Amino acid sequence: MTMNYCSQCGAKISLGIPPGDDRPRYVCAQCGTIHYENPKLVVGAIPEWEGRILLCRRAIEPRHGKWTLPAGFMENNETVAQAAARETAEEACARVEIDKLYTVYSIPHISQVHVFFRSRLLDLDFRPGSESLEVALFGEEAMPWDELAFSSVRNTLRHFFADRRKGAFSLHVGDIERILRE
Repeated sequence: MTMNYCSQCGAKISLGIPPGDDRPRYVCAQCGTIHYENPKLVVGAIPEWEGRILLCRRAIEPRHGKWTLPAGFMENNETVAQAAARETAEEACARVEIDKLYTVYSIPHISQVHVFFRSRLLDLDFRPGSESLEVALFGEEAMPWDELAFSSVRNTLRHFFADRRKGAFSLHVGDIERILRE
């Protein structure tokens, strides 16, 4: 992202390495503010009901029309668990009880970290939110594997079903590298 003006004082800013730092940052020569750019946190839930998982078919880009777990960018002044519950309510109009942290994926090429929590649907009162075309429950055998929107979702669901077969759920942490398509 390119920045031109300081959000603190409005003066022009320039890219440079601040004293004591090791990488270029946007710095305001007028007020001294250093404008840090940090990864975005995407938080979601794995809403479960009697062995099936609630997925949302995306009504927005990226990956319009593909299936995903309810997830989105964390907002200021909320916890990661609150973000997961809020995103589930926004995208699937569903209420969940958030359980344990389940997967964490660093995705450095898009400067994001994806975090998913196991969760339990509180009832079957769900419907598409404004960012979803449809929502549905899927068991492992009916999962639309080839129509999943994101690698982090695919990996999370694969871990989930494998852990369920083993009878023990554990935290999964990994990196998702950019795959170049020719």
